[in-house]
Amino acid sequence: MLARKSIIPEEFALPALASRAPRKPVFRERVNKARFIAKSGACNLAHKNIREQGRFLQDVFTTLVDLKWRFTLVIFTMTFLCSWLLFAMVWWLVAFGHGDLALTRPAGFEQCVTNVKSFTSAFLFSIEVQVTIGFGGRMITEQCLTAITVLILQNIAGLIINAVMLGCIFMKTAQSHRRAETLIFSRHACIALRYSRLCFMIRVGDLRKSMIINAAVRLQVVRKTTTPEGEVIPIHQIDIQTESAVASNSIFLLAPLIICHVIDKDSPLYDLSAMELQCSDLEVIVILEGVVETTGITTQARTSYVTEEIQWGHRFVPIVTEEEGVYSVDYSKFGNTVRVATPRCSARELDEKPSILIQTMQKSELSHQNSLRKRNSMRRNNSMRKSNSIQRNNLSLAVPKVQFFTLEEGQNVAVT
Repeated sequence: MLARKSIIPEEFALPALASRAPRKPVFRERVNKARFIAKSGACNLAHKNIREQGRFLQDVFTTLVDLKWRFTLVIFTMTFLCSWLLFAMVWWLVAFGHGDLALTRPAGFEQCVTNVKSFTSAFLFSIEVQVTIGFGGRMITEQCLTAITVLILQNIAGLIINAVMLGCIFMKTAQSHRRAETLIFSRHACIALRYSRLCFMIRVGDLRKSMIINAAVRLQVVRKTTTPEGEVIPIHQIDIQTESAVASNSIFLLAPLIICHVIDKDSPLYDLSAMELQCSDLEVIVILEGVVETTGITTQARTSYVTEEIQWGHRFVPIVTEEEGVYSVDYSKFGNTVRVATPRCSARELDEKPSILIQTMQKSELSHQNSLRKRNSMRRNNSMRKSNSIQRNNLSLAVPKVQFFTLEEGQNVAVT
């Protein structure tokens, strides 16, 4: 038996209509992942299964500088103690071989080292030689060539140990990342219109009066990408240019500056709208490098911004004002932003459809006019309230006060 044909044509059936209907892009919820650079600038990276550990010993000085302070102090103390004990043993052997430790000595016998009678006195003499204290109770004589040779060797060894240990302590106290503690970045990044172009903006500042010479800012976008050949790159770094890059990224960091990146065709943010940015998995890394003016050491400060820390449609409030001929910076507003009219589309759509920009500019003008009207109305209300209060005070002062008091005869008399 043949199946009956449907009354509705097949091209107008529900499955056919659903297949031809335009589908909106589906945005999946972004899975929280570990950031590559922390807000403090530390790299969130763990090194595992390093087989050639001996490479760290080939550069002992850098290894000592990279150690934590507790390990550095332990190594510092043990190095001096071990060297003192080693040469104390050598001095005790010299004294024992020359016969200085014997209880009975022949007449006219001279010691190699005077007043060295035990290992304790040899240890004290070793300390006196290496740190050049010289109390005067113990000293070498010209009777023993071995003692003179040991004295020269201990002095050379002591100088080498002092140079290495003191240099290590100095480098740890004057490390470049210490200067980076006073280089600050805004907590959030902003995307807004500037000169009719979508721009990615951050704010950087220096809390010290001593400047950073040849300061340069670099921006990188880090995200997971897949090549056409199927290769997965977990950390794909893409450099993006800043607005101040004429010949280089050098900036004059005298006051807090807003670093701007124009989202153009070469930008990795060119195809991202406001909704797609929140669902994307990318991280913007900011690197500030420069030379410390006081020490001449190159320093580097880092931070990063994930999608949750990028505010679309915001810009930074001004914090530099001129007060009595001096420029003043209010760091309490360093990270403050204000909402501005910004299209929610991507930079590509904004270039392809200029009407979106015109509508946005009209909305911004209307909002600006409304804000001015509100401010003017508030000022008028405040002025009216002040004038009313002044009139009330004047009326209260003009009206004479009347007091009544009672005489002895019981009559009421009014006194003004």
